Amino acid sequence: MATLLHRLGLASVRHKAIVMVVWLVALIALGVGAATLSGQTVNTFEIPGQESTVALKLLRERFGAGSAGASAQVVFEAPSGSKITDQANAAKVAAAVEKLGKLPGVLSASNPLNPQAPTVSRDQSTAYSTVSYGVQNSEITPEEREALTAAVGEARSGGLTVEARGDATQESGADIGGTGEILGVVVALVVLAVTYGSLVLAGMNLLTALVGVAIGALGITTLTGFVDLQSTTPILAVMLGLAVGIDYALFIVTRHRQELRRGLPPAEAAALAVGTAGSAVVTAGLTVVIALAGLSVAGIPFLTEMGLAAAATIVVAVLVAITLLPAFLGALGMRALPKKVRANPAGAPVRDRGFFRGWAALVTGQRVISLVLAVAALAVIAIPFFSLRTTLIQKSPDGSSAAKADAIIAERFGPGFAGPLLVLVDGSGSSAYAATVQQKVQTLPGVAVVAPPQPNQARNAALITIIPTSGPEDTGTIDLVHAIRDDVADGPDAKVYVTGQTAVSIDVSQKLDQALPRYLILVVGLAFILLVLVFRSLLVPVVGVLGFLLTIGSALGATVAVFQWGWLSGLVNAQTTGPLLSLAPIIIVGILFGLAMDYQVFLVSRMHEAHAHGASPRDAVVTGFKQAAPVVVAAATIMFSVFAGFVPEGNDTIKPIAFALAIGILFDAIVVRMILVPAAIALLGRSAWWLPRWLTWLPAVDVEGAALEREAPTKRTEEQALSTS
Repeated sequence: MATLLHRLGLASVRHKAIVMVVWLVALIALGVGAATLSGQTVNTFEIPGQESTVALKLLRERFGAGSAGASAQVVFEAPSGSKITDQANAAKVAAAVEKLGKLPGVLSASNPLNPQAPTVSRDQSTAYSTVSYGVQNSEITPEEREALTAAVGEARSGGLTVEARGDATQESGADIGGTGEILGVVVALVVLAVTYGSLVLAGMNLLTALVGVAIGALGITTLTGFVDLQSTTPILAVMLGLAVGIDYALFIVTRHRQELRRGLPPAEAAALAVGTAGSAVVTAGLTVVIALAGLSVAGIPFLTEMGLAAAATIVVAVLVAITLLPAFLGALGMRALPKKVRANPAGAPVRDRGFFRGWAALVTGQRVISLVLAVAALAVIAIPFFSLRTTLIQKSPDGSSAAKADAIIAERFGPGFAGPLLVLVDGSGSSAYAATVQQKVQTLPGVAVVAPPQPNQARNAALITIIPTSGPEDTGTIDLVHAIRDDVADGPDAKVYVTGQTAVSIDVSQKLDQALPRYLILVVGLAFILLVLVFRSLLVPVVGVLGFLLTIGSALGATVAVFQWGWLSGLVNAQTTGPLLSLAPIIIVGILFGLAMDYQVFLVSRMHEAHAHGASPRDAVVTGFKQAAPVVVAAATIMFSVFAGFVPEGNDTIKPIAFALAIGILFDAIVVRMILVPAAIALLGRSAWWLPRWLTWLPAVDVEGAALEREAPTKRTEEQALSTS
């Protein structure tokens, strides 16, 4: 692979104009595609084949599109001391409901004071109208949502407290380009400028990363015209692609400058950098791609689509790093080095790495204490992970109209009204059997209200609305869903389904929770095999895997403490606290796995190289750490900045994921890679690099391109001899 990449890098330098034009054409073509072919992203999570999802499809067929479309609940609360049923207040409610029913996109708005089906609280202080749309949330236009907001605001002018909640009030997209994201990119540019000592080189590094991110994002945007992608997919791909794109370029550019200082001409230095550091970049990128593509093991289509879309962005980032980047480096020539060393790069003094040498000496000298402290610190931070709860029902931001509506409904009607369950009785015998289902459900614990069955026009289906005594996120509601499915059997020519937004959330969350252990076993096994191949050792991979598990545990633990428990939530501008989004843990595991393996490979490969050259176990750790740690720290700082930039003003869905990735990178780079790994390898001594005889047949994976580097001096000598003959 190193030889192939060397040739690719050399070709990219020699034909730099063509390479740049090809990438520019690709960028323009995808930009046109995104502008003309893109569609809407979706904000619904359904798993084909599950009972709740199957029932939703039947619900649309039996009762029409509006029965399973988006909806909003507009809550009316009378002033203190009066009732919503008072003549004056009732007239205001009726007028508001009439306007709601005429809003664009609205199929109907129920009258909460209708004697046939009232939705009024027991104390008659509050009522709510259900506003139904004929399409899913993602298909509601911004103008339709603004019209709903305006109507709610207008209804308040009559003296009533009027708030709106429900999926129809929620934006379906995830914004990109806020102040936090821009600040993260600026920090990355500053770190690059300090690392290189050159603003031009830092700008080039960032530019190539942005090209890769733009192509990946535009490709995903174009894809939305053909496939229903989750609204979080584009921002997740941008966040990940930007972080790895900058890091991958950093590794190659750093190696390119080292080769220039050794006296190589710019073209050969760039090619050798792609062949050596580029080999590690391709290996690291492949690891991330496999981890993201491996999300398909969960058997959840929307998660598979998210993983593949993000993986495609990583592939683009790798291709940019090994083709466009060397083309730019070839165009820069000797300007990749500071002015004062360009005339005699081989004779320029090498920057002192005294701090990193001293740090490595301290950690390896006090290896037992260092190891114990690192493990203990991460283990303590990971404790909240065992209280992790997940849901698909996202809480509304504090102070919003939706949050106020939730509070009013919970206080006046009960917490279960915010997450009703729907029981669909389907079949030719549904009309007769629905009453039996109603009676059975009423006897179950956790049931507050069971509405009479509502048959459809064809009389081949009936719908029963159930109000639990607990909220949609509570374990009591989960138990009730399972109790209905277990205790209420199908009848003669009638099949019983439990569905609704709350049931869908419960089903998807449980499916994801069940998939997480399988996925964790997959990535841990993959990590172990990869590290065995790379380092031809058993104990070093064990250290790497244990370090990765501590990274995952501490990242998720910190995220639970902040976003579920509410600790220090103000520092990250967390607008809500409660269970994490169901898909967050498995996505966090996948991404952190790939990134942690990147740092493990880049750091430990230098230690392995020093050991192979005859250094003592401790000296090998110190030497390898001194060489690789500065770049790893710079890369981690950049990645932390990029991820952290999506936290303060980020979308509520992506905010906890970005926080977990940022804090995970921080723990992995500072605690695991700078303390735990060098201390553990030094403690293991020579046994760290031991490989049983029965595994000596394993192929050697030269991720650093050492063989190519050994061949390079010979090739240069031969070329010089031919040129002088």
